[in-house]
Amino acid sequence: MGLMWEGYGNGELRILRSIVEGRSEDCKTPASKSAVPLLASLEPVLDAHRERDGNPITGPVFHTSIGTPLDPNNVLNRQILPALNRCATCKRPKDEHTAEVAHEYTRDDSMPRWHGWHAFRRGLATNLNHLGVNDKTIQAILRHENVATTEMYYIKPVSKDSVRAMAALDAVLWSTCAQDSVSMEDTKTQ
Repeated sequence: MGLMWEGYGNGELRILRSIVEGRSEDCKTPASKSAVPLLASLEPVLDAHRERDGNPITGPVFHTSIGTPLDPNNVLNRQILPALNRCATCKRPKDEHTAEVAHEYTRDDSMPRWHGWHAFRRGLATNLNHLGVNDKTIQAILRHENVATTEMYYIKPVSKDSVRAMAALDAVLWSTCAQDSVSMEDTKTQ
């Protein structure tokens, strides 16, 4: 949430600050400010996001309508949890499951459960480790001061089924992104 356009470019993201409970702060350590290599597949997505936003040079990459950094708790409560906490019967989000619905709300257990923002970092560390990336490199990507932190708290054992499931999810997400991109281009040309 603390990403700034000033830190984006040359195939990397520089973390210039952190956002803690809506407040902008300096990063905890010098290692926290180091650059993170950018996935080649993410660069066009960020470039398109920047273009839709008017090609800003400075400011938060992800911001509210008034230009302040997004609050991760707002994103969680307004977008992520409603998408994950759906009714098994009618597929409505829990907060839209009102008294007018003719059945009781039962959560759709086929949907993943929310495990916190750090799950993204743990997932990255675990997947890189599974790909054979050495732990010191993973430590540098996560910007940890100590490799023991990376090994003890971020790299988790993964079954082959989980790896196949994530690959299938990735294929669906990229297919959807490609379709959205084509339909946005069609809209622009009309």
